[in-house]
Amino acid sequence: MKIAVMGGDGFIGWPTSLHLSDAGHDIHILDNLSRRWIDTELGVQSLTPMDSIQERARIWHAETGRRIHFNLIDLAKDYELLKKWLAENRPDAVIHFAEQRAAPYSMKSDRHKNYTVNNNVSATHNLLNALTELNLDAHLIHLGTMGVYGYSTVGAAIPEGYLPVGIETAGGETVSQEILYPSNPGSIYHMTKCLDQLLFQFYAKNDGLRITDLHQGIVWGTHTEQTRRHAQLINRFDYDGDYGTVLNRFLIQAAIGYPLTVHGTGGQTRAFIHIQDSVRCIELALENPPARGARVEIFNQMTETHRVRDLAEMIARMTGSKIAWLPNPRKEAAENELIVRNEKFRDLGLAPITLEAALLDEIVDVAKKFAYRVDRSRVPAVSAWTKDIAATINHDPEGKRLKSVS
Repeated sequence: MKIAVMGGDGFIGWPTSLHLSDAGHDIHILDNLSRRWIDTELGVQSLTPMDSIQERARIWHAETGRRIHFNLIDLAKDYELLKKWLAENRPDAVIHFAEQRAAPYSMKSDRHKNYTVNNNVSATHNLLNALTELNLDAHLIHLGTMGVYGYSTVGAAIPEGYLPVGIETAGGETVSQEILYPSNPGSIYHMTKCLDQLLFQFYAKNDGLRITDLHQGIVWGTHTEQTRRHAQLINRFDYDGDYGTVLNRFLIQAAIGYPLTVHGTGGQTRAFIHIQDSVRCIELALENPPARGARVEIFNQMTETHRVRDLAEMIARMTGSKIAWLPNPRKEAAENELIVRNEKFRDLGLAPITLEAALLDEIVDVAKKFAYRVDRSRVPAVSAWTKDIAATINHDPEGKRLKSVS
């Protein structure tokens, strides 16, 4: 297939592009390279050194003989350019990663909130609008988040997108209906993913677009089979307080002798998936598109759940690290359960990679290899959800700040 990968230079987009190219597909990346500009804004870089997207594509061609094409297009701003590209290339499938993906970044300030909403919602709508206008029957696969469900405790398993409900009629009878699982976003970023869901529902119903929405858990790991083929194909590895995912952050903290930063009680239960499984799930979704006119297909893209404090304690036992218990910058429940249904991918043949010591050791090895690139001042999570919470944040978990002499 000819596949457009929107946001193909990113943390999930790049290994997905390699994986699908390796499988024989014709890959075209559309990206505005905003994630690289955000590195510059934040004054922090990927732990792993990354070449330009053009150099990455050149190395891939040299290693495999397969080409990955790159197009500099901003989905949120360049609507006519996007529509022109789609009209000329008419891809068979479109994979949509082109959104600002970090909850802490989305909560840093009013400017960051505005950017996240404008970028994410406009990018999604521009894409849906262009596909409709061009009558382009491409299967759209979107990378969403488990966060659309929220992290409250209801004591029941979260279904894959749709919730069966009974509604009492005026005549006193109960009729059955399936609705989208009630949204409960925990950040501006998560809120934009909830808005995406509504846009998808409308365009699938109104215009017959074929859409798959993947509600993904927290991604851990750095390597896939393809990124291992050459040092310059390595994926990005974020460790900072805004973009670093919790398990990867614990592993880099352990590698550099930094205390493992657990916020609040650490009782937050999260869903996880290894990056190799993430790209495999996208391939499975690609191979199993919904029919034209069908409702949006929704998968829960996760393989296991863990409490944050349990992960910290596991890494501490493995590495001898200390744990720092810090105030929570997020406005969320101190403790929550999380039971998630994920039968769809298992039924399609996914054999999940789980948290095993050997796999964790591989990431620790990567972290140690590039530890010299770490800016320790960027490790703490300091983006607060409210102004009241901001006053409680610990900016110095190591306790190294100069203290005045009384």
